[in-house]
Amino acid sequence: MDSPRFALAFLLALAALPAAAGDLAPCLEGLRPQARAAGISDASWRHLDGLDRDPSVLEALDYQPEFRTPIWDYLAGLVDEERVADGQARLQEHAALLARIEREHGVDAATVVAVWGVESDYGRTFGSKPLLRSLATLSCEGRRQLFFRGELFATLKLIESGDLGAEGLAGSWAGAFGHTQFMPSTYARIAVDGDGDGRRDLVGSIPDALASTANYLRKAGWRTGLPWGFEVVLPAGFDASVNGRNARRPLKLWLARGITRADGAPVAASDTPAALLLPAGKDGPAFLVFRNYDAIYSYNAAESYAIAIAHLSDRLRGGGGFQHAWPTDDPGLSRAERRELQGLLLGRGHAIGAVDGMIGARSREAIAAEQERLALPVDGRASQRILAALRGPSGAPSQPPAE
Repeated sequence: MDSPRFALAFLLALAALPAAAGDLAPCLEGLRPQARAAGISDASWRHLDGLDRDPSVLEALDYQPEFRTPIWDYLAGLVDEERVADGQARLQEHAALLARIEREHGVDAATVVAVWGVESDYGRTFGSKPLLRSLATLSCEGRRQLFFRGELFATLKLIESGDLGAEGLAGSWAGAFGHTQFMPSTYARIAVDGDGDGRRDLVGSIPDALASTANYLRKAGWRTGLPWGFEVVLPAGFDASVNGRNARRPLKLWLARGITRADGAPVAASDTPAALLLPAGKDGPAFLVFRNYDAIYSYNAAESYAIAIAHLSDRLRGGGGFQHAWPTDDPGLSRAERRELQGLLLGRGHAIGAVDGMIGARSREAIAAEQERLALPVDGRASQRILAALRGPSGAPSQPPAE
């Protein structure tokens, strides 16, 4: 049986495996000479004593939503009205801090806050994986062990320097952590002391985190005062065979081919290098992007991620949604709609856990069960179609038989 329902059940079974499934001590002992050569003291290395492997991070290594999720689903949950309203409130709350950061690093407030919003929902969700355990596991098993060993060593050095405390240190499955989810080696190279207390604390200090994010973008090539790009309209019959972030042409050449801004604003012809992005093909929104888009992209090398940051920054400045719709008749759900969907699933007796707007394995399995019951295509996807179906009469819970 190779059905989507079976595949979802298999993923759910994997997620239910006990996290503690092996001793990392032999591997870590083998890494100790490398750690000493890297300048890590035996006292710092003892933070790894007693760690057992976490198989869930190895599963996550091969499943990253920004590469697997349709872009309209990805953006629906990351750039929704809640996140826009929250971000605009943060812009006001931290206006003086953000103005200082812009003066010092040259990156505008909306872009910095957009990264904060996408990475941790403005400090609400740092990640729940014990950082040292995740990095120790990935240093000993799976792909890219050398990379993750470098991140493990960088974390221990940050603890030894006093920038971080080892107790309760948690983040994403891959080791990114803090308000704007820096990897440890990036933290070591890029983080700055934004509040003047002598430490670089991207977990406990909002000024440190936001200043460090601006510093990262500046070092990645951000150019003050220039846009990341904008949505465009392609003329009828446009040959879009040349597209993609690395297919740069002078802006004036794109304009000469009949491309215009989607909002109708005039565009001055120039030699500025620009690339045409078609993240969903010619039938979806199209964008011309510039150097600042590359700086955003470098934060997490995925097109959907960079577009989410760029679009949220525009929304925080008061802009609207995209002019051109995504090529789907079943668009994704906002976080409020995802919570509603989870509530409906709970009402039908599915044990999916908390109503948090995060569509995990149990929610997908429950969606697949309801899709099968309602004779809908079974893919476990949280979509407008399944939400509408569960809102309607056929989606109501069955009544128990009369006694």
